Amino acid sequence: MRACVLHRAEDLRVEARDDRPLGAGEVRLRLGRGSLCGSDLHYYFDGRVGDFAVREPLILGHEVSGDVVEIGPGVDPALLGRRVAVDPSQPCGRCEDCRRGRENLCADMVFFGSAARLPHLQGAFADAPVVRASQCHPVPDEMPHERLAFAEPLAVAMHACTRAGNLLGKRVLITGVGPIGALIALAARKAGAAHIAVTDVADAPLALVGRIAADETVNTAAAPERARAWQEGRGTFDAAFEASGNLDALETCLLATRPGGTLVQVGFLPGGRVPVQMNRLMAKELQVHGSFRFHEEFAWSVRALTSGAIDVAPLLTGAYPVSRVDEAFAAARDRARHMKVQIYFD
Repeated sequence: MRACVLHRAEDLRVEARDDRPLGAGEVRLRLGRGSLCGSDLHYYFDGRVGDFAVREPLILGHEVSGDVVEIGPGVDPALLGRRVAVDPSQPCGRCEDCRRGRENLCADMVFFGSAARLPHLQGAFADAPVVRASQCHPVPDEMPHERLAFAEPLAVAMHACTRAGNLLGKRVLITGVGPIGALIALAARKAGAAHIAVTDVADAPLALVGRIAADETVNTAAAPERARAWQEGRGTFDAAFEASGNLDALETCLLATRPGGTLVQVGFLPGGRVPVQMNRLMAKELQVHGSFRFHEEFAWSVRALTSGAIDVAPLLTGAYPVSRVDEAFAAARDRARHMKVQIYFD
């Protein structure tokens, strides 16, 4: 097979790899589309994600769809030939968190395209990746790959909404509208939010999300007074999602959320201690939740995509063959032009 293999920062090579025999419970795919995630961008440009540095060649990619072209022993023959969304996570099923039904917090998680352990966990940006049959969610053949490859990030957004609780009729704030923030806006709208406000420091993603999901868009770099106005009268929003990983945005969420409201931290904040106005949090009795990955929401995401309940098509702004993979990564980093970029094998 051919695969996108990262050797070090900005050294990504499309290499030939041997097709290994399938083990029990495994299938081989023909890759349909692969979406570039923020973690892929960090690996590509920085050679690391947080503390996890690339120490050996790493096949990138975890947001993928494909068609099953070969099945291994013990796999239901009905899966052969099916179009599938691929859940990139493989919780162990044995640890305490898995036993409590919190598989997304698994202590021994296997997740595609990660340098978190050595040997690295290889990803799925390959023309014939091997995955577990249990990771495959079959969909109708007519489902376009370019939409199906949104299943994983949409699942992340849906899990964030799950953490916030009932959003029906609520006023919602989302800080940071990269792909995850944009998908949270779509998921919150589907969940019945009455009013959605979004913030960012770039006009292009704000304009896009304003067209498809948000009632109010604010560039906090250009008009910080609008965000400050939300803090008057002890806050404006019932629920806030911090999706940028920015400390100023976190403070905006804290101050702009009404007493008794909910704040969900989705973006990765800088490492170390994070200053928070805890007295405000205490006095307003805010509920603060972390949101990490997803579990049952992956199946919900696939259903929402295949039924058309959530339309992600406007978020796809670029698609490149792997022969131009470096261009794809450069485009994905250009927020003035792109929201979500995908690659495919030509």
